[in-house]
Amino acid sequence: MTDALITRLAARGDGMTDDGRAVPFSVPGDLVDEFGAVTPGAHHQAPPCRHFPTCGGCTLQHVDDAAYADYLVDRIASALASQQLSAEIAPPHLSPPRTRRRASLRAERQGKRVLLGFNEGQSRKIVDLAECWILAPALFAMLAPLRTLLGTLIADRRGAGVELALADQGIDVLITGVEPDGLAAIEAITDFAKAHGLARLSVDGGYGPEARWEPEPVTVTLGGVAVALPAGGFLQATADGEAALLDAVRDGVGEAKIVADLFAGLGTFALPLSMSAKVLAAEGARDATLSLKAAAARAGRQLVADHRDLFRRPYTAAELSRFEAVVLDPPRAGAKEQVAALAEASCGRIAYVSCNPATFARDARALIDGGWRIEWIRPVGQFRWSTHVELAASFRR
Repeated sequence: MTDALITRLAARGDGMTDDGRAVPFSVPGDLVDEFGAVTPGAHHQAPPCRHFPTCGGCTLQHVDDAAYADYLVDRIASALASQQLSAEIAPPHLSPPRTRRRASLRAERQGKRVLLGFNEGQSRKIVDLAECWILAPALFAMLAPLRTLLGTLIADRRGAGVELALADQGIDVLITGVEPDGLAAIEAITDFAKAHGLARLSVDGGYGPEARWEPEPVTVTLGGVAVALPAGGFLQATADGEAALLDAVRDGVGEAKIVADLFAGLGTFALPLSMSAKVLAAEGARDATLSLKAAAARAGRQLVADHRDLFRRPYTAAELSRFEAVVLDPPRAGAKEQVAALAEASCGRIAYVSCNPATFARDARALIDGGWRIEWIRPVGQFRWSTHVELAASFRR
């Protein structure tokens, strides 16, 4: 029996032969024999991290950049094809290794030892990270001292969540699932945050984040404006990925002077666009809306922040027709309810940012049925070596 050629990567990262055989940890160009043994091809690389493939933080470290870029394009093209659509898809932007500026980790105490890292793939077991090729070095360097602190906060055989982010003032830490008990624990948190120069250390025991250390208000700069960052607030995963998405949004919006930014978050796109246009920024999260509103007011930007749940109360076609361009950046569920109205609106441009090719394709179908067309799509690989696909797309009437 002759060896079979791996020709593509499936959605979950397995290599696939033309006859539909799935082969884990194979790459297009590899050969696989009848027993499943893989002969590496030109695009099969040595995974750099000792934790691969156990750690669930990465699933495609064995794939080189060229094959990974093809995988991102193929995921988008396949999603479009499922809706009988096609479009021009540009070469992907890939974030470099060790540039992730936010991460959600898990911790567990086992006797005197504290495990801290990502879960194993398809498991709740924690990989205790001794190295990491995706986290920014400053975040990874915080793991060892955090293990010591967590040893004083977590009971034996119990767990906690740890969210890390790089803010303007330094590292922002949110520990969830613990309730510091007694003066000693409170002092340990304060001493730890001070000793390691943290921007903020917050704890959430189940009633919402509470800052235990924040010597000055924690912010993130967007479009030249410092915006208050809520504990656990959303940031694009990498700074260069954010820049790539912003460039695409600017190209999609063009010279529009009146813009609506829907699912605006803290103002990732709204604040840069407000430098040259009047912007309505709609966001369902109250804390993010308040942060954006205050920041825009301090900076004197032409920006109105609207606290609005766009799933339950989308803007109407008549409301959207007042704008020259609309930016959409919905969560993974997409923007089905809002897109239905947008399909009928008379604005001329849409810049759509998505983290889910399937819901993007569904929404694109609705827009095209409403008289829009896709100009281009640009994939962005912020979550290097993962199966997570992001994109920005331009629609025109």
